[in-house]
Amino acid sequence: MFVKSHTNLPIIEAGLFFEFQDPFVRKIHPEEMWLYRNPRTESYVPLTTLYPSVFCLVGAVFLTFYYHSRNFRELKCAVLGITLADTLNGVVTHSIKAAVGRPRPDYLWRCFPDGNFREDMVCTGDYRDIRDGRKSFPSVAFATLGYLSLYLFAKLHVFTRRGRGQSWRLLVAGSPLLMAAMVAISRTCDYHHHWQDISVGSMIGAVLAYVGYRQYYPALNSQLCHLPYGSGDALVLACPSRKGTFKHESSSVDSEQDALLGDDKVGDSKWT
Repeated sequence: MFVKSHTNLPIIEAGLFFEFQDPFVRKIHPEEMWLYRNPRTESYVPLTTLYPSVFCLVGAVFLTFYYHSRNFRELKCAVLGITLADTLNGVVTHSIKAAVGRPRPDYLWRCFPDGNFREDMVCTGDYRDIRDGRKSFPSVAFATLGYLSLYLFAKLHVFTRRGRGQSWRLLVAGSPLLMAAMVAISRTCDYHHHWQDISVGSMIGAVLAYVGYRQYYPALNSQLCHLPYGSGDALVLACPSRKGTFKHESSSVDSEQDALLGDDKVGDSKWT
């Protein structure tokens, strides 16, 4: 059963609701002041650069496989899966941010931009900076690029007999995970997150990426991992004796796999 596109709207609305909620005001004890007194710096990877770059990368990958397969239904499933993963990640992380209210490493400089720290912690800085400064835990990471890696693992058959022994497939499919890790690490370098924030945020994002992916695609070790659930091509491949009962575009899968993975078939694999 597929999650329809319109059912993601309530999840998006919930994410926006928690995004604009005022976070819990956590008391900062004198002995922990050093954790939040790091200087304010510009993001090493600004959101104005990160979001368009990730969007273009994901779009380019999806459209490349669509160009070879001409399977619009598969493209739709890929988009719905990544949308589900991102919206779930947004709801979970933003709700936890608002509930926990952990200050960022540069919180004191957001609170007192003039450098005159007050013991009563009555902030004199910009309200929006202060509000955002209390939303450090957890970070929003790994969901989008984690989903993209899962998608590539399946399309390149990294964990099936067809792809074993070909390290380039693993390197290509795993590269989005490396990108996600570097972006997450940069958040500690620019003092926007603590290491605990990115560790927990990365785990949440990775889990929800897998949840969103598996709503539409089978396990990565399945011989049909490159096809979404309910695909006519997948049914024919799984039940070859009933091949005549289906009207499907058999060339869509063949052309995609031949162009991107070579002409070798699963049955002819040296690993069979």
